Amino acid sequence: MLDSLLDELARRRGIGEAYHDYRGEWRRFSARTKTAILAAMGCDVTDAEAVAREIASLDAERWQARAPTITVVRPGHCGVVIVAPADSLAETVDWRVIVADGRWLDGSAVAGELQEIERLEVDGRWLTRRWLPLPESLPLGQHVLQLCMKDGGGDGALLVAPARCCEPASLSSGRRFWGVAVQLYTLRSPSNWGMGDFADLCVVIRRCAEEGASFVGLNPLHALFPSNPGHYSPYSPSSRHFLNVLYIAVDKVPGYADCTAARARVESTDFQQELARLRATDHVDYHGVARAKLPLLAMLYEHFRRLELDRHTEQGRAFRAYLRERGEPLRRHALHDAIDAHLRSQDADRYWGWPAWPEALRDPAGTGVREFEEERRVEVEYYAWLQWIADLQLAAAQSLAREIGMPIGLYGDYAVGVNPSGAETWSDQDVYRMRAGVGAPPDPLALKGQDWGIPPQDPHALIAAGYRPFRDLIAANMRHFGALRLDHVMALFRQWWVPVGLGATEGGYVHYPVDDLMSVLALESERHRCLVVGEDLGTVPDEVRRAMAEFAVYSYKVLLFEKHADGSFRRPAEYVRRAIATVTTHDLPTLRGWWEARDLELRDRLELFPGEEIRRYVYDERVRDRAQMIAALKCENLHPLPDGATQPVFSEPLAHDIQLYLARSAAGLVVLQYEDLIGMTDPVNVPGTSHEHANWQRKVTADIEDALGRESTRRLFADVRQARDS
Repeated sequence: MLDSLLDELARRRGIGEAYHDYRGEWRRFSARTKTAILAAMGCDVTDAEAVAREIASLDAERWQARAPTITVVRPGHCGVVIVAPADSLAETVDWRVIVADGRWLDGSAVAGELQEIERLEVDGRWLTRRWLPLPESLPLGQHVLQLCMKDGGGDGALLVAPARCCEPASLSSGRRFWGVAVQLYTLRSPSNWGMGDFADLCVVIRRCAEEGASFVGLNPLHALFPSNPGHYSPYSPSSRHFLNVLYIAVDKVPGYADCTAARARVESTDFQQELARLRATDHVDYHGVARAKLPLLAMLYEHFRRLELDRHTEQGRAFRAYLRERGEPLRRHALHDAIDAHLRSQDADRYWGWPAWPEALRDPAGTGVREFEEERRVEVEYYAWLQWIADLQLAAAQSLAREIGMPIGLYGDYAVGVNPSGAETWSDQDVYRMRAGVGAPPDPLALKGQDWGIPPQDPHALIAAGYRPFRDLIAANMRHFGALRLDHVMALFRQWWVPVGLGATEGGYVHYPVDDLMSVLALESERHRCLVVGEDLGTVPDEVRRAMAEFAVYSYKVLLFEKHADGSFRRPAEYVRRAIATVTTHDLPTLRGWWEARDLELRDRLELFPGEEIRRYVYDERVRDRAQMIAALKCENLHPLPDGATQPVFSEPLAHDIQLYLARSAAGLVVLQYEDLIGMTDPVNVPGTSHEHANWQRKVTADIEDALGRESTRRLFADVRQARDS
């Protein structure tokens, strides 16, 4: 009895029955896994009666309301499922759509003439679910649907989306673009304060645009933890709604030139010596950068508050307008950062994140938080001001890119999840499930599976919230980007939940409404005129491939993985058009590191191979891959080996020809990695490590002017430009 009820409740809440593992074997999820995931979702699964009540509650949600909480419609799928009593089918259903701008559209239909989908007896009365068509001419956006019948009515949200994501006409008509990808924090320059910043980004944009590049790709710029600079992974952010304020170029902040105290501090001998030290390090000293920047930014905020806010100047009014535009999400984010800074200053070990805060401060809508805000209003406003400054500088970078002719400009990155102790989970606790983490099932290189430590969003809660959390996130990330990459796009279809207390091998897949989420994505893509790229590496379910093609989401193609069954590399003409192609990524070795097998040597040193058999296979495969790469280059008349050479050794000509090989591909977008332009060896990140390797810390080995101005780089850019234009 209990097992069958658990199976039914799990199905209703999106939990899968089974999956194919990496060996192709069909594995069913255990009752223990389903029970733990349901508990993480907040369901009462203590006994059969409790589970039955949970199912009854879901039935009530589904059948008692005349209109659903949210309906997503798009061309060819324009209508809504309504509930009508079976004894009232002769009655008229009157409907009204109140459009976002205040206009409305009316219509009516006879209930019995609508297509029936299903029926159910509820409390002795038969109810039917029926399809109510709506006009295809509804404007894009989120509207209100009102239903009225003789025995009652109801309201619901109606989100009208375009058929597909935005795609620049020049791309869809056959043009092929190229760009350069940088990990912004890794950049060196004579002017930054120890890590790349938004001023450096503008220099990169200018240099790349001069060579014909259409975009500059970036790592996630999501907000981290200002009071905890030691937490620096861009893929474990505090919030994806806002920006990492350490990217602010301090000397470009409005008012810096007029703030005598700030300039005097920066120009002092000891400060300049510290900046020289920060610039010279091989790895980013995040604590040092924060110590240099944040006190200066606090001084500039005080200067701004006295001279701009208190005097209601144009700059002051612009800041107030930003506060109104970003609204409650910004208020909560600033509150989180202010509370976090306050508590960490008292005991950083004890107050490691909001789940460890005093109870009165854990609820963003609670009395304790309101009292904190009243007592420390200036501190809270400071963190909102930091976001405004970061937003201004990122917007200026995108404006520069478009002004000097880049068709796309900035190509941003959206992380698949957030840190459980950050502002995003604190601000939106109704959607996040803190008793589970997102991860991955076992694979050949991670036989114990993976738990990434990022809490999942509950699909049931997402629907109940009218998809607002997802839509707000996408909108926030498209503000200043011409293209956006979604990390692990398969998460829009299913996520591997690992309940707290269970190992990653005992996790299970939870499914999400992929078509609805893709439609939300398409709507925001159209609103912001932003191209969408889905990172679809690894095992990609057929449902995701179908949705990406249907919604015009660009695929992600990595040269090192683009091989045929016989091991040969895919030829340039064989790449799909609607894709972005790259030699490597942040989770993979650099081109030089791959060619010289430095990544395998590193995995050896870190003891990351699960067994000797796999280790030997991977080393042998690398030898075969190098030979196949040379063969592929020869097919394109790109032969990097000097006369008489038998062993290919990494060289600048070899790197040039491999990147040119990629540039010839049919993919609509091609991106060159900044590190590969200068022949770097060390990777940005080694998956499966934390303290064993300096992930997200190492800098590039040349400053911007050298890296982008050297003859080999300019020669490569010229050849890539010619290949993409041909």
